Order: sequence, then C-alpha cells, then structure tokens
Amino acid sequence: MIKEIKKETIEKMDKAVASLKYELNGLRAGRANPKILDRVTVDYYGAMTPINQMANVSAPEPRMILIQPWDANAISMIEKAIQKSDLGINPSNDGKVIRIVMPQLTEERRKELSKMAKKFGEDAKVAIRNIRRHAIQDLKDLEKESMITEDELKHAETEIQKMTDDETKKVDDVVALKNDEIMEV
Repeated sequence: MIKEIKKETIEKMDKAVASLKYELNGLRAGRANPKILDRVTVDYYGAMTPINQMANVSAPEPRMILIQPWDANAISMIEKAIQKSDLGINPSNDGKVIRIVMPQLTEERRKELSKMAKKFGEDAKVAIRNIRRHAIQDLKDLEKESMITEDELKHAETEIQKMTDDETKKVDDVVALKNDEIMEV
C-alpha cells in the first residue's frame, strides 16, 4: 500500500516537472529554438498537424529557424499558422523553405520572460505540494483504517517530504537554466 502511494506520488511529481519543461520550451529566449514551434498546428487538408510532423525544423544559425516542408504545397499553410500563433514572429519563404529570423530581445522583454518562467516554476511547485498533500492524506486514511501503523505513517511522510524537496529542487534548476538562456545576450 505505502509503496504504491509513493510510486504514484513520484510519477505525478515527475509529470509536473515534465509539464514545466514543456511550458518553458514555448518561451522564446534570445537564441532561435525550433521547440517554440512545437505548439503551432497547421490545418493540413482538414487535420490539425504539428509543424514538426510535416517539415524538418532546424536552427542553422543562432537567430534563425529554418522550416523545410516535405510537401511544397504546405508552405503557405505553415506560414499562415505561424503568423496566427501568439509567438509574435514573422516568417518569410522563398518557395522552398520558410525562414524565421528571431529579433533581438529588449531588456524589458527579457525581464518579462524571466518573470513568466518564474511563474511557471511557482505553478509547478504548487502542483508538487498538492500532490504531496494528497499522498499524505491517503496515508493518514490508511492509518485511520488501521492498515498501517503510526510509525509507518511517520516514516512514509518523511520519505514523501524528501521526494517533494527533490522535485522542488529540480523545478528550481529547470527555471534557473531557462532564466540564464533568456538573459543571455
């Protein structure tokens, strides 16, 4: 019983950290990162398709993303989808590839992005603490039903707190890494 609760708890906490990483990938840093296009979908013959499933997306230069569609007819569709997205970037195409030149970030925009990254980190920490609270409640319920002893409860609570501290440290590390990337000029 306790092992199952701990296993489930660590899985949920890991998912919270993975979700944070996904959110932070969408934040545009100073460098061109093809992952910012992961959320952009294209209406490709009636099906909403992610760009990375219909084209080769790369960053050949520090400030440029290059999109090479496998179907040349999809260029205009991809370009429109990028323009409609909330990324604030302007693509240009030459008939074969789409180029996105990433503009230099202003100091104000860097600070704004840094705040957003910290907010995502705080949200992840709140999620982790909620997972901890639920796990401890489940353990207390087991103790009330006399399925585990008070000592087992205290030991399991200590282990779950340690897992929470470890996951919170991971969140801090991920946010710090993204912050460094954003502030890099």
